[in-house]
Amino acid sequence: MITKHYFGTMDDGRDVYSYLLKNDSGMSARICEFGGAIMEISVPDRLGRLTDVVAGYDSLRDYVLAPGYLGALVGRVCNRIARGKFTLGGKDYQIFKNNNGNSLHGGKVGFSHKIWDVKAEDGEEPRLILTLTSPDGDENYPGTLQVTVTYTLLLSNALSIHYEATTDQKTVVNLTNHAYFNLGGFSSGKIFDHVLQMDADKYIPTDEKLIPTGEIRSVIRTPFDFREPKTIGEDFDLEHPDLKLAGGFDHCLCFTGGETKTPILRIEAYEPNSGRLMQVYTNQPCVQFYTGNFMWEIEAPLKGGCPATVQSAFCLETQKMPDAINHSNFTDTVLNPGEKYDYTTIYQFSVK
Repeated sequence: MITKHYFGTMDDGRDVYSYLLKNDSGMSARICEFGGAIMEISVPDRLGRLTDVVAGYDSLRDYVLAPGYLGALVGRVCNRIARGKFTLGGKDYQIFKNNNGNSLHGGKVGFSHKIWDVKAEDGEEPRLILTLTSPDGDENYPGTLQVTVTYTLLLSNALSIHYEATTDQKTVVNLTNHAYFNLGGFSSGKIFDHVLQMDADKYIPTDEKLIPTGEIRSVIRTPFDFREPKTIGEDFDLEHPDLKLAGGFDHCLCFTGGETKTPILRIEAYEPNSGRLMQVYTNQPCVQFYTGNFMWEIEAPLKGGCPATVQSAFCLETQKMPDAINHSNFTDTVLNPGEKYDYTTIYQFSVK
C-alpha cells in the first residue's frame, strides 16, 4: 500500500510530498520527493513492536538547510573529490568545494537537494520510481545524466534500492543513499553495542581532510577488520591513526573480490536489545562505513525533537571508491555514452 502526504512547500512555491509504503509483513518506509530521502523505516523487534530505525527530520526546512544528508540520495558523485578537481577526456573540471576545500556529495546543490519526479506503483510489493535529469554542466559535471532510482518494499521486510543512470557524454557517476541507522530505534542512544560483520578485506586510508591517500590497505590487524562479528564499539577507541583522523569510523571498506553481477550478502548488523538484524545485499564494490562522528554539526532536532548526537547512528553507504577519478588504482567511476550505471542495494530486516 502507498499513501501520499503533503510534507511542505519550498521557498519557490513548489509543494513537496512524501510517500508511505507498507507491506503485509509489518514493515513500512517513508520516502520524500526532496532528495529522494528515506525519512522512516519501521520494522518489528523480536516481540513484534514496530520502531523507526532511521534518523530524519520532521520538517522540509530542516531537510533543505540542515547538514548531514539524512536519508538522501547522493550524487552525481557521492563522497569526496580532492580539491573538487578532476581531469576527464583531456579536460580539467572544477567542482564546487563545500567541505574543507574539497567537494562532498555532489557539490553545492547535489542530488540530495533536488526534487525528484516520483511515480508510485502500488501492489503487494509497492514501489516508487524516482527520476531526475542532471543537465550538462550541472555542478560543472559534463554530460546530461538521466537517473532512475527505484525503491521497492519487499514482502520479505526488505527495502530495495535500484540505481540506474545513462549519459550523453563521458562523465563521472557514483551514487548512494545516506540513511542513518540505529536498529534499537533512531532515538535510542549510542550505536556501540551493535554487532557488525562485513565481507570486506581492504580499506582506504585518508588524510586529515578525509581524502584518500591513494593506498588500499588490508584490514588484517586493524580496527577495520569486521570479517568476524564484533561490536562497533570494540575497537572504536583504539589508538589507530586512521580512526583518530576521522573521529571514529568514516572510511571506505572494499568488499572481498569487488563488485558482483548480482547483489550478494555483504554486511550484517545486529542490535541485541531489540533482536533486529539488518542484512545488506549489494553488487557494489565498496561501502562507506560512517559512525555519525559529525552529527554534532546538525543543530536541527531530529524527528520528535530528539537531539542529534555523535555516534547515535551509523551509515552503510554502498558505492565505488571515493575520489576514484583521481586514482588510477581505484574503482572506475567513469560512465560513457551507451553504457548503463546499474547497481542495487537491499536492506533486509529480520529478528533473532
